[in-house]
Amino acid sequence: MLVGLYAHLSRTMDSVFEAYLGSESVLVGGSFEPEDIPKRNTEVFVLGKSYNAIQELDLIRRDIQSRLWCTYRHSFVPLGEVQLTTDRGWGCMLRCGQMVLAQALIDLHLGREWYWTSECRDATYLKIVNRFEDARKSYYSLHQIALMGESQNKMVGEWLGPNTVAQILKKLVCFDDWCSLVIHVAMDSTVVLDDIYSLSQDGESWKPLLLIIPLRLGITDINPIYVPALKRCFELESSCGMIGGRPNQALYFVGYVDDEVLYLDPHTTQRTGAVGQKTTTAEQELDETYHQKYAARLNFSAMDPSLAVCFICKTQSSFELLLKQLREEVLTLSSPALFEISKSRAVDWDTTEDIEWPTMPDIDWPASSDSESFAIVGESGASGSGVAGKPSESKPSAVI
Repeated sequence: MLVGLYAHLSRTMDSVFEAYLGSESVLVGGSFEPEDIPKRNTEVFVLGKSYNAIQELDLIRRDIQSRLWCTYRHSFVPLGEVQLTTDRGWGCMLRCGQMVLAQALIDLHLGREWYWTSECRDATYLKIVNRFEDARKSYYSLHQIALMGESQNKMVGEWLGPNTVAQILKKLVCFDDWCSLVIHVAMDSTVVLDDIYSLSQDGESWKPLLLIIPLRLGITDINPIYVPALKRCFELESSCGMIGGRPNQALYFVGYVDDEVLYLDPHTTQRTGAVGQKTTTAEQELDETYHQKYAARLNFSAMDPSLAVCFICKTQSSFELLLKQLREEVLTLSSPALFEISKSRAVDWDTTEDIEWPTMPDIDWPASSDSESFAIVGESGASGSGVAGKPSESKPSAVI
């Protein structure tokens, strides 16, 4: 009982502290209902779907709530040489990376028309959410992302940008056969088609693609000439959102209404735990912490100019359609264009495809995609100690 009371008080103090700091996190309680969507007759776009702000408010909130909401957590297994047990204050971009990857997996394996409810025990959904728990066996836990980040010379606890997180996710999906997904990160604001076809085409078959395009759309503020193109990206059926934020605060952008972008905010600290198979009350309650039905709003002009636009292409035909839409409906909306599309890369263009990535001896990757042996291990190589080992001293041959 005392442990439960302490946990409740801890969560309450976290919420109070965040409110004091002026966090944009949506804290819902009692009869309070935030103005997440403006009460006017206007169009709202959420990850390629269009809604009416007044007539379809409940549908908008159902859609938002069905996205996986990844936030700060506390009391997880100690991480890194400094033995961190929370990512509060440094893990927001890592959480945004989790959210965009989770959305890609949901779209791929459950479909864009799938919606979450608190009673959901769908085996595929549980397989997805389990992958993002902060546990040693989870493929995309904060531990795995942070430790893989060291291969890009980013220490555990160091704040990361959209490009770095994208590069990390690209490597992590290679170890997860079940996800059936490949990630291409377009460097230098250029989508190189030869690289994508080489990655996704396997004979006559197509490997589902998560395309991430890191961009820099200004120096200190986002250049307003790019806003129409960003809006159009949210309207496309392939949209998987954007990872970015406001200065020094990472956010996962999922849509827009008028001149405001809609986002999910990772800056709420919640307890660590396992959703498992949702067979107990505790697991059911933990599952609910991954969902938030109220999006927040931010004017496009307040966005940080460093961001990454993301698209999911489940088939080759969907990728070809995306290319056509980008060329005709997105890249024509600004001058210079939001980014470029090229058949091949320049001869002297060095990308992460050329990097010899170091191995990660601190991670015991499973032999199969759903192996329970997936764990972070200590220096001795024995798992189950509950403490992460010292980070690898290996350095990549190049740093992005």
